[in-house]
Amino acid sequence: MGLGKWIGLVIFIAALYIVWQIRQILLLIFAAVVLATALERLVHLFQRLGVKKRGIAIALTVGLLLGVAAGFLFVIVPPFMDQLQQLANLIPTGFDRIQSGIEWLQDFVTQQDAFKIDSLSGLTEQLQSFVSRQFGNLFTLFSNSIGILLNTLFVLVLSIMLLANPSAYQKGFILLFPSFYRRRARHVLQRCNTALGGWAIGILFNMTVIAGFSGIGLWILHVPLVLANAILAGILTFIPNVGPTLSVIPPAALALLDAPWKALLVVILYIAIQQLESNILTPLVMEKQVSLLPAVTLASQVIFASFFGFLGLFLALPLVVVLQVWIKEILVKDILNHWKEPKSDRSITRWTINEDRNKTAQY
Repeated sequence: MGLGKWIGLVIFIAALYIVWQIRQILLLIFAAVVLATALERLVHLFQRLGVKKRGIAIALTVGLLLGVAAGFLFVIVPPFMDQLQQLANLIPTGFDRIQSGIEWLQDFVTQQDAFKIDSLSGLTEQLQSFVSRQFGNLFTLFSNSIGILLNTLFVLVLSIMLLANPSAYQKGFILLFPSFYRRRARHVLQRCNTALGGWAIGILFNMTVIAGFSGIGLWILHVPLVLANAILAGILTFIPNVGPTLSVIPPAALALLDAPWKALLVVILYIAIQQLESNILTPLVMEKQVSLLPAVTLASQVIFASFFGFLGLFLALPLVVVLQVWIKEILVKDILNHWKEPKSDRSITRWTINEDRNKTAQY
């Protein structure tokens, strides 16, 4: 290998190292792209309603976004945090009640079974300590972490910049491709934009429906902290597979404080809501826009969470949506579908097929 190739290899390895070191920033940039794509749909809606100038439509969109964010902060966040604090205080009481039930069972079992239940009792104490630590870390994160606020502002400002002049950034990105492939790259970017827009509409609709049904069901069952649990269920819908499983834990623990049967009803309620989301909402809303296989979704969450942490888990689904478009358009259509078999291999393959046919005819 010549000197030029060695230099190119070194530059390529150095580029990979730099990309890996700034992976969190790249994920934040991708989050800004996703947000800008979602807001672009709202800008087009204002333009269809009669707002001719794009600048005014963008200003209305940003104003609406900031208004919703301010309303969320001043109307929903204070009671939500208050109810979340109550939830953190009530969960240890629930574990104490479970501990009392285990001790009560020890009076009616043999000594051998009691030994097993003692082990379960110790496990319960460890689980209680773990949950208490996690809630403590959660409140520390929300109250003391300035990094989250700065990252959020970075994503918001960058999204507005991308929204102001998306064509300029798109042209700059397309220039990274060879001249003969730029038209094709522009088409792929348009497909990514369509896929991300469809995914954003679908996930927002699903989050709203899940939060609404969860709130109504918990209100009917008289479970405390309805607002906090309903919002939590809606937000965690953003993370498929993992989120819905985590969202059932707080309301079930609260219901367990009243009666075991109520906790069972809460679990049944959440299972029914998730079945509604998986079998009705997703086919009607998401699959018309983005077709993702469940196994691919779950595997992508594990992979991105392993490499990029919580931010990778949070952005796993939009990342898979974009990767699916690029793989389908470039790897499959442009490379694999046009991969011609060499002539020498064709003759060998033809000879093998003829031999197989002769053997089949003999049998």
